[in-house]
Amino acid sequence: MQESAVLITNDAVVLGILATILGVVFYTSHSENRYCKAFYKYIPALLLCYFIPSLFNSFGIIDGEGSALYKVASRYLLPASLVLLTLSVDFKAILGLGPKALIMFLTGTLGIIIGGPIALTLMGTIFPQELGGDVWRGMTTIAGSWIGGGANQAAMKEVFEVQGDIFSVMITVDVIVANIWMAVLLWIASRADFFDKANGADTSGIKFLREKIEKYQAENSRIPSLTDIMLIVAVAFGVVGLSHAMADIIAPWIEQVAPQLAMYSLTSSFFWLVVIATTVGLILSLTKARNLEAAGASKIGSAFLYILVATIGMHMDITAILDYPHMFLVGLVWMAIHAGLLLVVAKLIKAPMFYMAVGSQANVGGAASAPVVAAAFHPSLAPVGVLLAVLGYGLGTYGAYICGLLLQQVAP
Repeated sequence: MQESAVLITNDAVVLGILATILGVVFYTSHSENRYCKAFYKYIPALLLCYFIPSLFNSFGIIDGEGSALYKVASRYLLPASLVLLTLSVDFKAILGLGPKALIMFLTGTLGIIIGGPIALTLMGTIFPQELGGDVWRGMTTIAGSWIGGGANQAAMKEVFEVQGDIFSVMITVDVIVANIWMAVLLWIASRADFFDKANGADTSGIKFLREKIEKYQAENSRIPSLTDIMLIVAVAFGVVGLSHAMADIIAPWIEQVAPQLAMYSLTSSFFWLVVIATTVGLILSLTKARNLEAAGASKIGSAFLYILVATIGMHMDITAILDYPHMFLVGLVWMAIHAGLLLVVAKLIKAPMFYMAVGSQANVGGAASAPVVAAAFHPSLAPVGVLLAVLGYGLGTYGAYICGLLLQQVAP
């Protein structure tokens, strides 16, 4: 896009537009207005957060490529959101869910890690020209999204140097395929009793879990004070500063002593920025810092994340998917492998459909939609989806990176 064709070039104005878009989307998506409810029944709010900014970019209102907003969001808000989203990981509570819940969640993660390379191998033999080149790089962003979330997706975009045109395609495939699968999970939730009875699953633990969650919420949630908010900001950006400082030392050192590791992105400062921020967040979850979650740490982290999502949308070309229709087939095959593996393991260990559905959506949908699927079984179980999704944020960077290395090996 030529700068002369762009209507708005002031980044402060662009940021105001993006913030307004996010505000309108969130307000209307949670509105009780029957027209809004009918609209969002079919159009996911997350999709609009990506695509409305892309429309502004596509029609020359703003210049996504020329704006500095994405760099600011990816270098500062992304690691901050990773810290705040992993800060609430409660390893003890997760273990308390029982081995079947964790098995199903990790099975879903494994299905995504191996499903991408298998799907690319299968479809790459049929469409080698269409799925060659840098397509494998773009698929790493889907892996990041489907294991963790938007933050991990953005991290993979930077780590594997995914170009804007390919990334536009991957976002579209990601959102559409993921929402098709979510619809299937909601259908399964409405018939969970039938499936559990047919599978001989023991659901007594879910009742105990529901009661435990209700008690925890009543005892720990609070209205955040200014001190709480300032502590959340201090922890988030303190870790961001630490991560930048360490990344600036580690990456150049590796490049000097072992330049051959560049093929594994280990010489990338951004890679280390993301890994360090995630790791420190997980470590802090074992300390009293995790109490900041009761004051809304993950909500602030999510706000940072959605600003990042909007800046990513600025780089999208909505017509790009027309050039890569084969990627939809890859996405569907990929999700089918993920789903098939989950169903097989659920049958083998007699896991309740609740664990299968929430374990899957905690991977694929993240904290934005896993609670929706969990609540479809019972409203008080929605936090279970958040709990597993937060674990997904912690694993997303690592799992997607492993998937990326496998994709690189099988790429046509």
